[in-house]
Amino acid sequence: FPVLTPVSSRLLHSVLCLGLSCVDLSCVDLSCLGLSCASLCFLLFLCAFFPPSLHPGPLLFFVYFNQCELFSFDLLHLTALLSCVVYLRSLVVFDPRFLTRVSLFAALEPHSEQMQSMSWKQDGSLLASSCKDKKLRVFDPRVQLTPCLQNNKDSRILWIKDSDHILTTGFDQMRGREVKLWDSRKLTSSLGSANLGTASGTLMPLFDPDTGLLIVSAKVTPLLVSHCVTDAPTRGVAAVPKLVLDVSSCEVMRVLQLTDSSIVPVNYHVPRKSGQEFHADLYPDTVGQTAAMSAEEWWKGGDKQVRPPLSSSFLCSGFLLGRRSSPGCSTSSSPLSSLSSSAAPSRSPSSTSGLSSGCLPSPSQSAKAISSLLGPSSKFRHLQGGVLHRDTHFTNLRGLNLTTPGECDGFCANRHRVAVPLATAGGQIAVLELSQAGKLADTGLPTIQNSVNVADFTWDPFECHRLVVAGDDAKIRVWLVPNGGLTEVLTEPKAVLQGHTEKIYSIKFHPQASGLLASSSYDLTVRLWDLESGREVKVLRGHNDQIFGLAWSPDGKLLATVCKDGKVRIYDPRKSADPVQEGSGPEGQRGARLVWVCDGRYLMVSGFDCRSERTLYLYSTKSLSSGAIASAPTDVSPSTLIPFYDPDTSVVILTGKGDTRVYVFEIVPEAPYFLECASFNSSEPHKGLAFLPKTECDVRDVEVARGLRLSKTSIEPVAFKVPRIRKEFFQDDVYPETAVWWESSLTASAWLAGSDGKYRHISLKPKDMTPVSEAPKEVQVRKYLPSSHYLEEKTDEQKKDELLSAMIGKLGNMEENPLPQESFQGVDEDEWVREPLSHTHANC
Repeated sequence: FPVLTPVSSRLLHSVLCLGLSCVDLSCVDLSCLGLSCASLCFLLFLCAFFPPSLHPGPLLFFVYFNQCELFSFDLLHLTALLSCVVYLRSLVVFDPRFLTRVSLFAALEPHSEQMQSMSWKQDGSLLASSCKDKKLRVFDPRVQLTPCLQNNKDSRILWIKDSDHILTTGFDQMRGREVKLWDSRKLTSSLGSANLGTASGTLMPLFDPDTGLLIVSAKVTPLLVSHCVTDAPTRGVAAVPKLVLDVSSCEVMRVLQLTDSSIVPVNYHVPRKSGQEFHADLYPDTVGQTAAMSAEEWWKGGDKQVRPPLSSSFLCSGFLLGRRSSPGCSTSSSPLSSLSSSAAPSRSPSSTSGLSSGCLPSPSQSAKAISSLLGPSSKFRHLQGGVLHRDTHFTNLRGLNLTTPGECDGFCANRHRVAVPLATAGGQIAVLELSQAGKLADTGLPTIQNSVNVADFTWDPFECHRLVVAGDDAKIRVWLVPNGGLTEVLTEPKAVLQGHTEKIYSIKFHPQASGLLASSSYDLTVRLWDLESGREVKVLRGHNDQIFGLAWSPDGKLLATVCKDGKVRIYDPRKSADPVQEGSGPEGQRGARLVWVCDGRYLMVSGFDCRSERTLYLYSTKSLSSGAIASAPTDVSPSTLIPFYDPDTSVVILTGKGDTRVYVFEIVPEAPYFLECASFNSSEPHKGLAFLPKTECDVRDVEVARGLRLSKTSIEPVAFKVPRIRKEFFQDDVYPETAVWWESSLTASAWLAGSDGKYRHISLKPKDMTPVSEAPKEVQVRKYLPSSHYLEEKTDEQKKDELLSAMIGKLGNMEENPLPQESFQGVDEDEWVREPLSHTHANC
């Protein structure tokens, strides 16, 4: 390990230093690291650090040990930058950039034996320690009182919140491990104890003051008490900060368990039925990371409390930060206060306790709050990739060349046709018309014969019939494919470009000038060609090894290369044959690709790191020599990730030959730069992935990219779509005006003369679609009524009226809808017929 010189170190005693005994990080200033060495005195120090704003980035440090043991060290004082040093000779603060001064406040009573643990009371007024001499001590460092108590326990000690209770873990006389609770005002006997069995491992307690949850783990043994059993023995445990917990899943504590070979996170969840609500009983106000006072104020007797970590803008964020705001909360959109801010608390701790149903967050406020806490997220994070219908596939593809060089993309396509290399002799290339998809014939296909092995090939972006092929014989052949596709074997190229003296690596067309081609070769040069005249126009030098890839800038002014010598270079071909900028590239030497992103402000390089892991690097084109500003590791694989960049969405799609996974990232011009999106996985390995122009995408289905996936026996179209609900509207936030890059803006001779072109832009919106930005707002309708509607107390008269209203609504109004028989009319009285009685009797 390299030896780092401490920027501040103070010799405290002349006792021989026995070695490093403990390490701790400040929970107030996250850039401060304290180390201590062995001695026989317990000391209290003030470390005056620079503001946290002057400490960007992570702090690097190395720790070494000798015969002394490594002991745990409690967190630094929560209300000032104070550090208690256990069993030490000197305290050093490492920061490789800034000077730090250390001043001594007080030396407390020395312990007769080795100190094993110590803990601050949460309000910072008292300090407790446990020692190997079987004594428990409570200190008030400001008055230097040392009440002591004899007991036969040793190991660890913790203050319980800001109360007078102390928790200790240790061993009884029978070597049984036990946990005891003490009252610091009366240490004659413990308030309670719990036995955890017999073992040799020291119990390490972790206490959450918000929930009162106690986690106890033991060194050496593989047991995390009553919760988790691992295969490897435990070497240490630590609790993560409260603001990192997943509130939506009711996670109340997260512990990191250190083993011999790994760090295992252990999560503690409280089972609740609903995950959509914030459970206030699980998440009371928690302490923040901004000191309430300075060390001098504390030394003079101050006992201010650390305020909650929320600024007024987040008091209305509801479920987000696990609290409901008060009715008078602010709706400001100001960010969280930084660690360096020392402004007075906006309200007292008492005013933050409890819950009240105040203002609720707006969607925009919640989105901003989530972004500030969890970092930015991409609107393409749920991008869905899928293979299109089988009718659009080319099947029964035979004799595919699987051994194309690493600098070659494997195959290429434009909006009309696709070119595929075949394994037959003579460097043959099959050309398939996209309009004639289906099963290919078993007989041989008409091909283009190059007579030598193919190194790389590409379509002219401005002339869909022109295919340029680079061969192993250092020649570039230009072919013209007739309308309707190949009907016979082509053996004579339209033109042959000669100038390289060694095998060619790769070829790239200029993005704006027609007929301008760049090529790289084993002769370590990059040459520019004018296809109209068939001559070489520029030679770029400065490479010391194999050229892995080259890429034109979007405006066509600059050309970038990545080389096996570990360098990334930028050329201005019209001004100089030497690079105008040069910087360190990927450390791995297996291969690399590069592409210009974010309107040419950055270069993204796909390569390998020193461990042969495929990694993406981002370089600023203004300061290439400063190195990569960001990186994103992916996986370990021998093939180089080939990038495709969409400038409209700033999404880069990457995959390698022989891969089954397609990676998707959104590149943003600010940290963290790489936003990973959902990847696309196929059932079998593919040999390449080529993309079509943006006009081929189905905007009605929110398709942002369409490519062709080459497998061993088929070519399948793959569509990448953004899931949206209101697809009847044109998604203008996904489809800005796109550049017509398939049309040239100037000729090669004009570009060489100093002219610059500019793309024409078009809208992809169909005439019969309305932009979603102009769509009418949907009215939010609550699916269920609030519980207060059902729980509201009603009188008997109200219940009776509701029942009658429901019956009338069900049966209808009797007056408005009479029965049919009510409309019948009877006969008059004189119309009734009566039979004589005599006639009746006669019949009888």
